[in-house]
Amino acid sequence: MTALKTQAIQTALIGDWQQAITLNQTILEENAEDIDALNRLAYAFGSIGDMKQAKSLYQKVLGLDMHNPIATRNLKRLTSNGGLKSNSGIALSLSNLFIEESGKTKVVELMNVADKKTLSQLRCGEKIDLNTKRMKIFVYDSQKQFIGMLPDDLSKRLIKFIEAGNEYEAYIKDLDNNKVVVFIHEVKRASKLKDQPSFLSSEKSKLSVKSYEQGANHLASAVEEDE
Repeated sequence: MTALKTQAIQTALIGDWQQAITLNQTILEENAEDIDALNRLAYAFGSIGDMKQAKSLYQKVLGLDMHNPIATRNLKRLTSNGGLKSNSGIALSLSNLFIEESGKTKVVELMNVADKKTLSQLRCGEKIDLNTKRMKIFVYDSQKQFIGMLPDDLSKRLIKFIEAGNEYEAYIKDLDNNKVVVFIHEVKRASKLKDQPSFLSSEKSKLSVKSYEQGANHLASAVEEDE
């Protein structure tokens, strides 16, 4: 069953939702109350546009665990946004989302992170907001909850670029207890900064294979989660 669960997670990572549905349904034939599989199945149905099935499955999860954060959060988004494919932040393919580009991307661990309850509601691949305050960059989730802060040296550098006209997007890349790793991507470079990379080569860092797999397990938990 562990191998089947791993396959279900991997199909979600590459956006093969039909196969993800088949695998999770197989898991549920063995245990109809497997909450992780139910959440993954709901996410898969939502990703192909079957919102009725997705909502029904999330409601089933809440019937088994009324405080389940994944089902609670995703059901709320389905209801308010009309589906998982709204701008809720989950990427259909994490492997495509986290492509690194020299000078344009940065992987960094957040500082002063929020409490475990808040972090438990995050998902690998979720889009997050970067907000500048007092020469620091604070990070918030889509529900405007504080997640953490960028390191001071990186904040100061990015603030200068943002004030000059650059634009950035950021996503959750890895979650592990009180550790939150984010992926920042330059999406627009101001003409006057055309020769200025947002991130110096010496600043580049990459997650280990183990770290990437941990991120995959979190999507699972949510593919188990929702967009």
